[in-house]
Amino acid sequence: MKYSKYHALGNDYIVIRPDNLQDTLPKDMIRTICNRNYGVGSDGILLGPFKSDSCDFGLKIYNPDGSEAEKSGNGLRIFARFLCDDELTTSNTFTVETPGGNVSCDVNPDRKTVQVEMGQVSFNSALIPVNGKPREVLNESIIIDDKELIFCAATIGNPHCIIFSEDPSPVEAKLYGSKIENDPLFPNRTNVQFLKVLDRSNIRIEIWERGAGYTLASGSSSTAAAAVAYKLGLCDSKITVHMPGGQIKLSFDTDLMATMTGPVTKICSGIIENEIFEINI
Repeated sequence: MKYSKYHALGNDYIVIRPDNLQDTLPKDMIRTICNRNYGVGSDGILLGPFKSDSCDFGLKIYNPDGSEAEKSGNGLRIFARFLCDDELTTSNTFTVETPGGNVSCDVNPDRKTVQVEMGQVSFNSALIPVNGKPREVLNESIIIDDKELIFCAATIGNPHCIIFSEDPSPVEAKLYGSKIENDPLFPNRTNVQFLKVLDRSNIRIEIWERGAGYTLASGSSSTAAAAVAYKLGLCDSKITVHMPGGQIKLSFDTDLMATMTGPVTKICSGIIENEIFEINI
């Protein structure tokens, strides 16, 4: 099984083309491939390109636990560069279909920076989804371990819970992330961001990704957190998101259509041996 591995600010993905698979890619194989001791190791798998009726390319995104993700900003930037690196397109601008919506990608000529039109951010509880009456989920409270946390919820094609924090840290993300991800309030589970607004143009976040755990960087999480800051009037329309892995730039129009720009780095290409699947992990 041939693969390529990239990272976007430390958020690493393995890219596999469907024509390099002998069969399907079941959950147990995904978990083994993503395992950092028994497999190649990654924060997820990008499977594509597939034929799409609405876009130039189709993409499936898998978390390390084998579940399928609707959308990934870092994953989309990586996949866009992969399409250029593997000469599957002659254009630096193209569209990609994901379960979380269609996006437009623009790969910089040096391929090290990619811009993605992420789509429209929504705070509608029915779309995210969040249980309870129909509403925009803004400045609500959730009790975790007897501690009240103030949060907003958003979707950019996948669900996000943004927690306001005085000092976001890996400790806080790991302490509360899994509990919030799996809280009954979120029927499809949720990604979690711990947010601090630095000034009108900068925010800082720590991230707990649904199905992946603590993560150094995330494009969709950056988009959701920045959208909250903009929606609440805490930031202007152009925002730099600071994460442990680095920075992503976001911009929004008045309809909350989001444009994300960030780096991509190629790590390696290789072949996954069938032998790794002989051990049940």
